[in-house]
Amino acid sequence: MPTNRHVQKEKVATYASVLLDGALAAGGQDAVLEVRDQTERIIRIVRSNMDLSSSLHDSSYTPEQRNSLARNVFAQANPVLVDVLAVMAERGDFALLSRVWESYGEQVERKLNVTVVDVTTVVPLDDHLREVIKKKAEADLGTNVVLRESIDKSLIGGILMSANGKRIDASMTSQLEAARNVLKQTTDGGEC
Repeated sequence: MPTNRHVQKEKVATYASVLLDGALAAGGQDAVLEVRDQTERIIRIVRSNMDLSSSLHDSSYTPEQRNSLARNVFAQANPVLVDVLAVMAERGDFALLSRVWESYGEQVERKLNVTVVDVTTVVPLDDHLREVIKKKAEADLGTNVVLRESIDKSLIGGILMSANGKRIDASMTSQLEAARNVLKQTTDGGEC
């Protein structure tokens, strides 16, 4: 007999699969990546708005009311995503959204052989550097890579990259912090 954990895992995989198949059918890889990005933004919105979060899985609302709420709040998102979010809210599964997003990313990689690599720099990438990063990431990951670029003016320099929950921090800020920690821990017996 399946445990609750197994049932939840199957639900998560099913929602992610329906979302991926629907996005792929509706608009190909571009729609798949759009849904990924929109889902990530929606997760941040829901986490920052406790009233919305609790309303989307509040059992005092009818399933139809939760469905309607999700459709109205997320109406600007990709229609496939809106449909899945509405069904999740209706069934009281909205709390699974973060896990659905993770499963979605895994399925995108497995089914489409595409990995999204988030790249953060202090200045925009030029075409040459973009191509170097993409080729290096493709060689390391063994998949096709789509770069999602962002700018962070608080970086002193360098680059932050993440894919599949793994992060590479080659920023000057992290290198300076590492050097500072080494210097704090190192004692050579002399005066400083």
